[in-house]
Amino acid sequence: MSITVSIVEDNEQLRTTLARVLARAEGFRCVSHYGSAEEALVGLPKDNPEVVLMDINLPGMNGVECVRQLKQLVPRVNVVMLTVYEDTDNIFRALKAGASGYLLKRTKTPELLEAVREVQRGGSPMTTHIARLVTQSFQSAGPSAQPTENLSQREQEVLDLLSQGFLYKEIAEKMGIGYETVHTYIRRIYEKLQVRTRTEAVAKFLRR
Repeated sequence: MSITVSIVEDNEQLRTTLARVLARAEGFRCVSHYGSAEEALVGLPKDNPEVVLMDINLPGMNGVECVRQLKQLVPRVNVVMLTVYEDTDNIFRALKAGASGYLLKRTKTPELLEAVREVQRGGSPMTTHIARLVTQSFQSAGPSAQPTENLSQREQEVLDLLSQGFLYKEIAEKMGIGYETVHTYIRRIYEKLQVRTRTEAVAKFLRR
């Protein structure tokens, strides 16, 4: 089954290019693309894509507000922000609104496609630089009362690699284990830390 993807991007050339990339890639299907948040909020609930690639700087309503409203309309949709902005304010605003991942527009095609796969599998893809910004922000926030001592050594190793921005496939390669094993570790980590996203898990890990 192909992963269904919609695009919300006001730059027509980029929007068309992304749609063409998805159409040519095996295992993906671009079901729609929109040039504004307002159009997207009307069409996306009908399109019912599994993943939405969302720009932040849209004409009219911005992408962050679009994510917030879209998650109310279609709670199960996974949104990956695809933007030129890499400051922590925009990152956290987007994640707080309900985005599951945050990538830069200069992300190469193979990494973008892998990020779509990852978010569909329940992950929270971020470029290494974005993950580093998130990590630094959490580290400067000081200690938290949320413990991570109940994580096993292997689970802490997985979470440490997550905090460095590695994708699930990369973690599997670094640890010499299967991808499904990594996914199992991630699920256990989320359950033990009582979190639902990579960002929340990394936050608790860094504040330990």
